[in-house]
Amino acid sequence: MAYPPWIDPYDAEPFAAFSTSHIVSMIIIAALVILLFLFRDRLRFMSERTSRLVRNGLAGFMIGCEIVLQLWYVYGGIWSLQTSLPLELCSLSLLLSALLLLTRKRWLYSALLFAGIAGALMAIVTPNLGYAFAHFRFIQFFVAHAMIILALLYMTWVEQLRPGWRSVAGSMIFVNIAALVVYVVDVLLGANYMFLRHKPSTPSVLDMLGPYPIYILGEELLALVLFSLLYLLLFVIPEWLKRSFN
Repeated sequence: MAYPPWIDPYDAEPFAAFSTSHIVSMIIIAALVILLFLFRDRLRFMSERTSRLVRNGLAGFMIGCEIVLQLWYVYGGIWSLQTSLPLELCSLSLLLSALLLLTRKRWLYSALLFAGIAGALMAIVTPNLGYAFAHFRFIQFFVAHAMIILALLYMTWVEQLRPGWRSVAGSMIFVNIAALVVYVVDVLLGANYMFLRHKPSTPSVLDMLGPYPIYILGEELLALVLFSLLYLLLFVIPEWLKRSFN
């Protein structure tokens, strides 16, 4: 079966890290984050009905990102239990962030905030991706990961949910519970979701964390450092600056 080049799962130009398309994608995502921050006050004063429509729309779009990916797997004849289930950390974060937009549950926000943002950032900078621009998978990958970051920042800057140090612990607990469940699935299916059984074939930050299984312990430490830094950068330092200049 012949596939159009932009959705061909077999014969596509390979992704190149820090290529022009990769750098442009990161710049666009950074610009969207900046725009969300700049317009946060205007968005904050939307009516409750409009706010609900925006959150529902964002959630629907995020769920749609996963649905079209699953449909592409099936269409291309590459769907499998070992590689296609939404069990990567960012896939879980995508779907649960959509649920957060729909429910506004504070416990879900605390669990997802730092894990979702840190995981999506790492994926954007060092993608485990086999397709270059303008393949469907390239576009879907960066859109989905950008939406995780934007959704969680939307709940922070617009919906004004606020974390504490407990949220760092909450994200660590979420990551470890998810990893435990996914590892069981990995063993049962002979899969490698969340790279819990071996490193990805493409270059990633895991290459700097030692061999298996040492790199998993390195991930724990890296996650704690990244979550703590995000808390400082997004909340502690801005609050300190605000008090200093008022």
